[in-house]
Amino acid sequence: MYIVESKGGAIALILVATLCGGSFGPAMLFMERKGRRPQHIYLDYSIANFFVAVLIAVTVGQIGESQPGMPNFFTQLGQFQDNWPSVLIAMAGGLALSLGNMICQYGWAFVGLSLANIIGCSMSVVLGTTVNYFLDGRINRAEILFPGVACFMVAIVLSAAVHSSNTKDKKEKLNIRGHFSTKGANTEIEISRNIDAEEAPRNTGDCDDHNGSNHAKPGTAEFLAEVEKRRSIKAAGSSTFTGLVIVLFSGFCFIYSPALNLSANDQWHSLKKGVPHLVVYTAFFYFYLSGFLIAICVNIWLLYRPVAGVPSSTIGEYFRDWNGRHWGLLSGLLCGFANGFQFMGGQAAGFATADAVLASPLICTLWDIVLFGEYRRSSKKTYFLLGSMLCMFVIAIAVLLASAGHRKTA
Repeated sequence: MYIVESKGGAIALILVATLCGGSFGPAMLFMERKGRRPQHIYLDYSIANFFVAVLIAVTVGQIGESQPGMPNFFTQLGQFQDNWPSVLIAMAGGLALSLGNMICQYGWAFVGLSLANIIGCSMSVVLGTTVNYFLDGRINRAEILFPGVACFMVAIVLSAAVHSSNTKDKKEKLNIRGHFSTKGANTEIEISRNIDAEEAPRNTGDCDDHNGSNHAKPGTAEFLAEVEKRRSIKAAGSSTFTGLVIVLFSGFCFIYSPALNLSANDQWHSLKKGVPHLVVYTAFFYFYLSGFLIAICVNIWLLYRPVAGVPSSTIGEYFRDWNGRHWGLLSGLLCGFANGFQFMGGQAAGFATADAVLASPLICTLWDIVLFGEYRRSSKKTYFLLGSMLCMFVIAIAVLLASAGHRKTA
């Protein structure tokens, strides 16, 4: 099999993982804002996600002959009776990630893409990175790693400030246009309540129609109102507190990387003496297998018992719905490669360093601007905070990568 052993190769994979990890969320949200049901999106996502796990396992995880103590993927699949404790740990991590992504998909509609990712990543980077540092035997340079975590937290504080400033900007726009009452506490709720029915665009169901009936310019009050009327998750009418609870719960689920670290390196010594550790490709396969199964079961149930004002559907309707499916599949591919490269790089340079992919809000914010017109026509204060936040995320990524260690494979 192919094993990443050099620090440079590991860092390159982590950078690619950061790019992919920050891109899959906007792809999913793009479809939801166009009216596609979230259950359909997540089923597409899950299929592509699991495909990546299988693809990585049967290619780089199977190439060449087995090495001493490092069986190939198919060889190790037949050793389940010996390595089942590590398999269960990997599957637990996969369950957590899948549940977190499903929950966060709805959280985006309540509190916005940027803030939801900021909260989830902040919890992951503080708890997950610290746990991984000790699990990896402190191979990362603590004098660099933890200042990097501190930079990350500064970036998160700036992100919250950007969100707050941008929300005020939106309120002012809506107040000027007569769509918003200054007594309201939630911008999205007031949009839904105050916009007249004749102003709302007709949802044709065409997810690929970038213009459709939406002729408003990004950043205007009309644009904000049209987005809320067209999206499939009807979060308007619910409190921001509800959204924050949803996102906080998903944040706990995102502390998944220590589980894969444990399954691949057996720091708890759960395997019998002489039993090879799970190679990262096998651990990754089991990780995504459990996530795939829970995602399929939950989303099929949600087809018939939807939440958050989403229309009900059926399995037959899902299979017939090809409108915008490629975006859901793309998001699954991006997330699959993001996690795969994160784990491959983390196995070589330390999982604490690999948690640099949690700086995905940097990429996510850029997509937020390009795809959704976020921060358009905002105040100078918002632009200043936005620039400061993006710079701090870049610094945090650089510092975390500079803390990379080197795990011995023999």
